[in-house]
Amino acid sequence: MAFKKRNLYSITAAILFMLISGYQVFAAGVDEVKIPTPTGFQAILVIVPIILIIVLLFMKVDMLVAGFAGGALAMLIGGIGIAQANEEFLKTIPQMLSNTVPVVNSAIAMAVFASGGYTAALNLVRRKIGNKNEYMAAFIVILQAAATYMSGVGGGTAMVIAPLAFAAVGAIPELIAAMSIATAVAFTTSPASLESSVVSKLSGIPVAEYVGTMRWVTLLFAVIAVVLAFYGAKKRGSLFVSKESEEYAAMSNGQLFKITIPAIFMLLAIIVGPFINKALDYSLINPLVYTIGTVALIFICTKFNLNQTTNSLIDGSIYILTRLFQVGIFLAFINLISNTGAFQVIASAAGNAPTALVVPAAVLAGVLIGIPAGAFVGSILGLVLPIAVSLGFSPLAIGFVTIGVGLGSQLSFVNITMQALSAGFKLPIIEVVKGNGKWVGSAIALLLVLSFILS
Repeated sequence: MAFKKRNLYSITAAILFMLISGYQVFAAGVDEVKIPTPTGFQAILVIVPIILIIVLLFMKVDMLVAGFAGGALAMLIGGIGIAQANEEFLKTIPQMLSNTVPVVNSAIAMAVFASGGYTAALNLVRRKIGNKNEYMAAFIVILQAAATYMSGVGGGTAMVIAPLAFAAVGAIPELIAAMSIATAVAFTTSPASLESSVVSKLSGIPVAEYVGTMRWVTLLFAVIAVVLAFYGAKKRGSLFVSKESEEYAAMSNGQLFKITIPAIFMLLAIIVGPFINKALDYSLINPLVYTIGTVALIFICTKFNLNQTTNSLIDGSIYILTRLFQVGIFLAFINLISNTGAFQVIASAAGNAPTALVVPAAVLAGVLIGIPAGAFVGSILGLVLPIAVSLGFSPLAIGFVTIGVGLGSQLSFVNITMQALSAGFKLPIIEVVKGNGKWVGSAIALLLVLSFILS
């Protein structure tokens, strides 16, 4: 099958990154096993499964099929038996599903979504600012970033907010790009996301520590996205405005604000809670407290009855649990590849690369892999991060690589967020990709500069 030029560039970049990487380090919670570094022809052979997986992902093959193909090939190359493969399989999946806090946060945020909290907030702000569309556009990005950060689900957030944004100000290219940038940075550094769980699993960094380390980066890019949306709306004005839905039009401002209270409470608990706990030297604002608090507020402040409230919480966990299970299976195959010594071979040339360029090269590789394989951000991290960890990357550097994959996915035709933006703003996805090119590309350039200076 013939590949487009961008796929060839991405494959080349991925392989080049692998060739500048360091020694193998196993995922957190897994006992280190000294595996002899393959040499000669065997050294070339053991990296073939990794290349096979990357190629299959670029071809839009399902991540589990790609992982199985690579893992099965690694078993043949490395002489790994079914018993050992089964051990990896049964060990890796529970490790991924043990990321409890992201599951809880995502479930609560999706319950807030279902109860109408974010829609009410958007309608309330729209009433207050009137025809000042630049402020409306800025608020839309803030809402997109906050909702994604709380839920860890960029595509699901965009599916709800994009149609509302289109109705409020129209299909402004800068707004769409700003929503993409904010989404990418939010879900790759969220305390509730699959991506943060993968980072934690592979690096051994607790989710809370990773999120805390990356918080200033998240805020920086979120502010840039807000400014971009403001600029675009100010420059272009409102392209299309529809009326409020009948349901919300009949509500007073006070009623709309009441519906937003659960979302406000949860956002403050997640963002401000850690600082309160540190000041008190006591874990007061913890997942149990804000789960009960948010669920109670949904019941009190929205039209949901008690059964609907609790059901929305359980239903909200489905997405994150499904994805954690999926990535757990994929990482089991990656662990089989690591047992052949593949990552040690890839890492053997690390001493030949200029130290200052290793982290930016990793970020760039993540970006370029993320473009054609943007539907599989979690699986891309499963391939890239073990090498980054093996080089001794700091939590900040690992975060830069993770964000790089996320930003690359916002130039992908197959990414769920991109598809949601295309549908919500009623634009062909090619137009969304083209419109994102300049602005998401600029964000990637800034990320590369930061990774060069700070890593």
